[in-house]
Amino acid sequence: MERAAVGIDEKVVDLAPSLKRYAYSLTMNDEDAQDLFQETCYKALINQDKFDFSTNLKAWLFTIMKNTFINDYRKRVRKQTLLCKDVQEYVLNNRPAERGPESDFGYGEITRRINSLEPEFRIPFQMHEGGYKYQEIADELGLKLGTVKSRIHFSRQKLMEMLKD
Repeated sequence: MERAAVGIDEKVVDLAPSLKRYAYSLTMNDEDAQDLFQETCYKALINQDKFDFSTNLKAWLFTIMKNTFINDYRKRVRKQTLLCKDVQEYVLNNRPAERGPESDFGYGEITRRINSLEPEFRIPFQMHEGGYKYQEIADELGLKLGTVKSRIHFSRQKLMEMLKD
């Protein structure tokens, strides 16, 4: 077991440039990429006993990194998402932090178009864009999974049509 631990350490060091590039491609930010890389290395080292040496270490590390990124993203989205019945309150609490005149127009126009959708289409769409999974939306709204998917799909089509120009 001691020999295997040394092997993983050395291989992780060898794979560091590839892992760092992948982390940056996920985060698009140097500091976040470094944090993601470190978290991936930490998880790999504490879980090295679960690694099967007959498999691909690089793929295992990339999977750890991707899953860590996705889980962290979902946590952040859920923290920021305020689910309420009042659409204006929802929109106010989910506006982008940094805005300029151009983004105000674009954001305002998109928000106005989203708000023009019927509630049975608008609410599932907003929940999905807020980070909820299809099944979570179905459970929350008491709908069938297929109904949720079709309403979100219809909302996207309708918005694309409204925002063509």
